[in-house]
Amino acid sequence: MGKPYSVDLRKRVVAAIKGGMSRNQAAKHFGVAISTAINWMKRVDETGSVAPGQMGGHKPKVISGEHAVWLSQRIRNDDFTLRGLVAELAGRGLKVDYHSVWDFVHAEKLSFKKKRGGWRARSSRRGASARPVDKVSRSRRS
Repeated sequence: MGKPYSVDLRKRVVAAIKGGMSRNQAAKHFGVAISTAINWMKRVDETGSVAPGQMGGHKPKVISGEHAVWLSQRIRNDDFTLRGLVAELAGRGLKVDYHSVWDFVHAEKLSFKKKRGGWRARSSRRGASARPVDKVSRSRRS
């Protein structure tokens, strides 16, 4: 993630625009993008300051409180799919995405992985077994 421009540069660009330069001219003069100069002026109009907003920081979990308790019980009591849990939480009034539910289930150590060599890898009892790869098809380049 990049760093914000310095407050000094921001102040100089804004001062040049207030001094009569167009946003386009000021952006070219100071070597910043035109949209950057426009956004800095918008920030000055809205907040009165050119200081950058906060970057990063802790973002609290979306699924917490009573929803976390309900979801934990729901996961332990019955089979589930992540998309189904997203729909159930939406029905309870909590709008979350697939990734948030996956994070919660993974934190509860309830993720389910299919076993290697499961049913899809086996041949049917009734049908013939799969042929070796080298005998499946021949090259048509002869």
